[in-house]
Amino acid sequence: MQVMHRGQVGRMAARGNRVRVYATAPPSRPRPEYIPGRIDDPDYVRIFDTTLRDGEQSPGATMTRKEKLDIARQLAKLGVDIIEAGFPVASPDDFEAVRAIAVEVGNDVAPDGYVPVICGLSRTKLQDLERAWEAVRHAKRPRVHTFLATSEIHMKYKLRMSRDQVVESAVAAVRHLKQLGCDDIEFSPEDAGRSDPLFLYQILEEVIKAGATTLNIPDTTGWNLPHEFGGLIAAIKANTPGANSVIISTHCQNDLGLATANSLSGAIAGARQIECTINGIGERAGNASLEEVVMAIALRGDQTMSGLYTGIRPVHIFPTSVMVSDYSGMLVQPHKAIVGANAFAHESGIHQDGMLKNRETYEIMTPESIGLQRNPDDAGLVLGKLSGRSALTSKLKSMGYDLSVPELDDVFKRFKELAEKKKGITDEDVLALVSDELHQPVTVWELLDLQIVCGTMGMPTATVKMKGPDGSTCVGVGVGTGPVDAAYKAIDSLVNVQVELIDYGMNSVTGGIEALATTRVAIRPAGQLSDAVVTEHATMGKVSRTFSGSGSHEDICVSSARAYISALNKMLSWLGLENGAKLQHSNSSNRVLSSVA
Repeated sequence: MQVMHRGQVGRMAARGNRVRVYATAPPSRPRPEYIPGRIDDPDYVRIFDTTLRDGEQSPGATMTRKEKLDIARQLAKLGVDIIEAGFPVASPDDFEAVRAIAVEVGNDVAPDGYVPVICGLSRTKLQDLERAWEAVRHAKRPRVHTFLATSEIHMKYKLRMSRDQVVESAVAAVRHLKQLGCDDIEFSPEDAGRSDPLFLYQILEEVIKAGATTLNIPDTTGWNLPHEFGGLIAAIKANTPGANSVIISTHCQNDLGLATANSLSGAIAGARQIECTINGIGERAGNASLEEVVMAIALRGDQTMSGLYTGIRPVHIFPTSVMVSDYSGMLVQPHKAIVGANAFAHESGIHQDGMLKNRETYEIMTPESIGLQRNPDDAGLVLGKLSGRSALTSKLKSMGYDLSVPELDDVFKRFKELAEKKKGITDEDVLALVSDELHQPVTVWELLDLQIVCGTMGMPTATVKMKGPDGSTCVGVGVGTGPVDAAYKAIDSLVNVQVELIDYGMNSVTGGIEALATTRVAIRPAGQLSDAVVTEHATMGKVSRTFSGSGSHEDICVSSARAYISALNKMLSWLGLENGAKLQHSNSSNRVLSSVA
């Protein structure tokens, strides 16, 4: 399947024939040949995407190996220069995911010679370094990214190391990677934004001598203001011996909402690699948003950044945003720049008047330029219960979806079920169905039927019929404090795993009583499985993973059940329990759900 769109296209219908459709096009300037530590065009800025590593560290954003591989393929289509595929030492699953990306995506060379660098993150420990290299070395262009904190507060309280010990460890790590055969080595002085600049110059000089090819300067806590961070980049370039022989990079967190501004300031000051994530996801307040950084450079690079440009293909921004949101479970806020639901919406009368006269009065970019495409030829096509497969196929193609026959069969079945209950199917409805059917983990358990009895005259009771991992059909019953709680307990009685529900949320896809509901949940294993999901975090040590799931249906209880089963399937797949290994029966007291559900 080729994903090209999301629900915002519906609001574009009102623009009718004023909507322009642009063909997919490569970057306007050729991408320089990739050489570690060197860029032949001084105006080119490499885009280093860390969605699969830093982005996945967001609570609830755990992704399966298949989902990571799908996203990596989409990032390659987007044209990112480097994909940081993960932290291989974190767990066996993380290692296998990084290796799979290195083997498949890291060797898929485009006709123009483009292939993304595949990078693995590592601490300076020898075990980490060797594990990271083993995971990425099969790529055509492998890289290992190692890091060590350099701020006084980190060295004193977290590392408990002296400055000399930190320098010694960093240099030893880079040398060890060189000995392993890695020629593309990135080093990050963690919390550089709060480090002593003189110490930064010292440690960066030493890792350059040891063989580092990229120096990444992180504003780990989002502390710096743009003029401060830009000044730090300029100072490093001016005062670090050997800095002109390597690439200077930025990695900015968004704790003060300045990650994009700081990244751009760094690029203006001489950085030629920007680390960022799709939708800006990441720890705490997130990272610099790839779409914001890229479009800022695309629109203002010539005028105000001395000709800076990237190799990103912007028309793939929006579909990549959709995929990351669906797989990670991290919703995009409506007013998010570039990819938010309101980014190209105009409600004010003055704004609407201006838009009708000239779109450039209030839009500095077109929605089509980031992949929000609509074919004006089918603007009058209204889908309903009498619509057939051809009409749905036409609609999907106009919205950018190219589905396989089995995928179309699944979506068409759901479409007909919805059309029987709702008058007029909107674009948002269609997109929600596509997302619910296709952006799902490997099916371990499948919901077949659900019936719930609830009200004020008794305990809510749910009966659920499901297809198990062995293909057999089974029925479970649950009693809960509310209809959704009862449904989840019925599901628990069949799946037989202990889980804790840590987040539950629901939104309507469109307005009205007939609207589709989209539910997202996050769970984590409990009881005997709780230790099985404890993995190494790059900076926080051992952490427990959480798993998200989503589901859509016109019935909120069915939507909730589908989301819960989606999360369970993701968790079981990650744990390697796709075959339905029998575990201790779940203790429903471990799961807390408000009776309002």
